[in-house]
Amino acid sequence: MSREDAFTVEGVIVEVISPRTCRVRLANGHHVFGFVAGRRETPPELVEGKRLWMKLSPYDLSEGRILTEKL
Repeated sequence: MSREDAFTVEGVIVEVISPRTCRVRLANGHHVFGFVAGRRETPPELVEGKRLWMKLSPYDLSEGRILTEKL
């Protein structure tokens, strides 16, 4: 996937699966699998109800990469 093809969406965490993965509800009501990419020493804290930004690929809308928290 080209980085230009990906798009950014806002969502809310509904279920935390592990410290780096969670299930996210998007603004349109769909649920997707979100993950923290990269090898950070301390991944961002994922808690239910937290708003965040995700990057989704137009080729696979079932999962996305968590970018940052919503400020």
